Amino acid sequence: MQPFDAKPLSDGDEQLLAALLDGMEAGLCAFDRDGVITHWNSEAVRILGWSADDAVGRRGFSGWAARSADAHDVQTRLLGAMDAPGRQVHEFALLTKDGHRVLVRTQSAAVQGQDGRPAGVYCAFSEVHAQIDLERSIALSEALFDDASWGVVLIDADLRPAVVNAHAARLLRTGRDTLLGRPLGDLLEQGLEELETALQHVLAEGSPPVPSELWLSLRGDEGAKRHCWRSGFVRLGSPLGEEPVPLGVGWLFLDVTEAKLAEQEGSLLRFRHNQLHRAGRTASECEDPVEAATTYLDFALAGFADHALVDLAGDDGRLVRAASTPEGSSGPCLPVPVGTIPVAYGAAHPVLQAVERIGTVRASFGALAAAEPASRARIDEWAAARRWPEGTVHGLSTVLRSRGRTLGAVTFLRGAGRRLFDRSDAAYAEDVAVRVAAALDLAQQLG
Repeated sequence: MQPFDAKPLSDGDEQLLAALLDGMEAGLCAFDRDGVITHWNSEAVRILGWSADDAVGRRGFSGWAARSADAHDVQTRLLGAMDAPGRQVHEFALLTKDGHRVLVRTQSAAVQGQDGRPAGVYCAFSEVHAQIDLERSIALSEALFDDASWGVVLIDADLRPAVVNAHAARLLRTGRDTLLGRPLGDLLEQGLEELETALQHVLAEGSPPVPSELWLSLRGDEGAKRHCWRSGFVRLGSPLGEEPVPLGVGWLFLDVTEAKLAEQEGSLLRFRHNQLHRAGRTASECEDPVEAATTYLDFALAGFADHALVDLAGDDGRLVRAASTPEGSSGPCLPVPVGTIPVAYGAAHPVLQAVERIGTVRASFGALAAAEPASRARIDEWAAARRWPEGTVHGLSTVLRSRGRTLGAVTFLRGAGRRLFDRSDAAYAEDVAVRVAAALDLAQQLG
């Protein structure tokens, strides 16, 4: 297969040239200056069905690979590449050996002889739909990394970001180039293990069938704010190998934090409403109003707090313990023997503040590593100073009011494994306190 009038090739060069031409992923044919076909590779055979023996030596495509009406225009445009600079791109309808028409996109350019004059034309072609698929894939990749509303990060096999789009950089609060090659641990405070586990699973097993929701927090976020990112993963493999070798993972994610928090809040509100409804039905069957009051507290504690304390005002206005849950472990809220000795609360105690303000007061030891022995000792010391059970970290006290009178206060306590009381918790505690106060008021009327 000696090209045109070039310098003769050795047998090794001839075999190498033939292997290169046959290994191309595009059909290739070449014409001499008279339009006679001199080369026809295996991909051209696959696309059109005409063998090299059918093609080589023919003048143009007329009468076999193109319709008579199209053949002259096809040949004119292909051979016109000898007099035009650079490559020429055209689309033609050619005929397969079984008579079907195939639309191909061609790139043709002149081949120079030893004298510097055009000696012929080479033409590389592929089916238009295959070229369009490639262009769409490239366009999709560019769109994902420029205008996508999802965050897209390509992560290599060492679990380091290799390419980051603009939206992902905004969510991660850093620059696109700053992320490249850095360990994910430099970016994430919480949720790193879950993300790396998902990436390793994709590298080993392939893409998961459905997206997953990952709760993550970024380094440097005040209070370790958590974000929920709905994440999809795609394993990236090389199409050039006989067996696909994972090159990395495409991580696509969308911030759904607000929607998930709203969903969680809605679920929590529904649960608490159901608890109050069940508590009301159960309390209505209690003959003793004090038992009804403790029933409300037992239902309220589920998923809300670890302990509950009820303090009632005596004749002198000082608070006396009336009911409580066990200190050592979880259990029902039970009345305590009525006494006259008031609880030794300090002047600034949350219970006293709640009674004075006729409202709700929250208190917390603060953010700490409760598992550390030193911190645990400080927690117990802080709780003991407030006459609360050991291990208490967060407290919420709300006043008990009925018929315009202050009866006392109820206090809910949480241990180190729970979060701080927030405003929604305070509203729920106040709803419970209204019911408890009504029951205790009835108990006082009945003596």
